[in-house]
Amino acid sequence: MDQIQLNGMEFWGYHGLFPEENKLGQRFYVDLELEMDLKPAGRSDDMDLSIDYGEVYEVTKKVVEGKTRKLVETVADHLADELLQQFTQLAACRVKVTKPDPPIPGHYKSVAIDIYRRKENE
Repeated sequence: MDQIQLNGMEFWGYHGLFPEENKLGQRFYVDLELEMDLKPAGRSDDMDLSIDYGEVYEVTKKVVEGKTRKLVETVADHLADELLQQFTQLAACRVKVTKPDPPIPGHYKSVAIDIYRRKENE
């Protein structure tokens, strides 16, 4: 299956288990792989046969910067559901949400959730 990838999108969200995360917020990075048949768009040069990357960005921003969630897992799952519902031509999507500065002890670059979802009728 063909893919459209949007990588390294940065947002400010208020997700986490600790009250200070919900109050102060923090950075989140999102990478997306959107699966669909791109052959018709590629052969016709017709934008209506693809997906508007700007619209994908806005849906992603609305989810990540929207309602506060305790778990990054929930953010990723909700985003996958929104993308599959709003972009009917998608067959599946991979959503990676990275939290670069979680308030947990230890030395690491980041923590991330990476999920893959297909349309239920696929």
